[in-house]
Amino acid sequence: MTTSPLFLGFPDRLADGRMPRAVIFGAGHGSTYPCKDSSGYALAADAIRAASQDDAALVEHWDFDLGGPLFDGKPISCIDAGDIPTIMHDNSGNRARIETKTREVLASSAVPILLGGDCSVTIPFLAGFVEHGPVWVLQIDAHIDWRDEVLGERYGYSSPMRRASEMPHVAGIVQVGLRSVGSARLTDIEAARHYGSHFVTAREVHSQGVEAALRHIPAGAQVVVTLDCDSLDPGIMPGVAARTPGGLTYTQGIDLIAGLGKRARIAGFDLVEFYPLADIDGLSALTAVRLLVNVVGTVVRQV
Repeated sequence: MTTSPLFLGFPDRLADGRMPRAVIFGAGHGSTYPCKDSSGYALAADAIRAASQDDAALVEHWDFDLGGPLFDGKPISCIDAGDIPTIMHDNSGNRARIETKTREVLASSAVPILLGGDCSVTIPFLAGFVEHGPVWVLQIDAHIDWRDEVLGERYGYSSPMRRASEMPHVAGIVQVGLRSVGSARLTDIEAARHYGSHFVTAREVHSQGVEAALRHIPAGAQVVVTLDCDSLDPGIMPGVAARTPGGLTYTQGIDLIAGLGKRARIAGFDLVEFYPLADIDGLSALTAVRLLVNVVGTVVRQV
């Protein structure tokens, strides 16, 4: 359940019996490390929903990011299904519930859009595509998240791309926004390179544009996008646990989304690692809303 109005005032089902093109749902907890507290991340989905309400009456207005109204002049085709129940430290149970919900959305031929939660929720989200592969993964993140285990936990927030690389239905991984230092050790870098992951630093995007990342995605591929909020510069996304200067701009973020929609097909999207307790004046929540608007607008324009 959710304690806030639904995202952009979307319905929780389409009254006319139509099947939605996209389904938004939240998951506050994934796999939390022992003795860690992930409760702050569980506030993220409702903080984003609350921030979206100012624009709820404007859904049919012209959106200059999209070149038209959100639903391109057609009826609303996205629903907000609320949050699935998760419990901090019920790691295996949380993973099972997230994967089950993802499979359920995909079975309805809709695009799942997950609001995390820390990026441990990405692992079961990707696992849910097992019968819908092959998929490529576009990770937008400051870090490569390739740790094999931390404190004995192999499914935590430092490991989603390592676990993704082990999924047979994942055909390839592109990691964009990388910068500074983080959790990666030399052995993690070597493992990612051995797998064949494509690294694209934030600096490369600043100098070459988003094509520096998109060129690694095969034309026509099905792509699951995972966007860690620390991929963006803290000047526009301060509400993260590890602020790092030099991140992607808002325009680069939406250009990645739009460019991907033209080159390939967005099969799923998650937004993770928004930490509302570190936000400043609601700026991060607002930025997250606008990113999600661009995702929905791109998805409904896909053939």
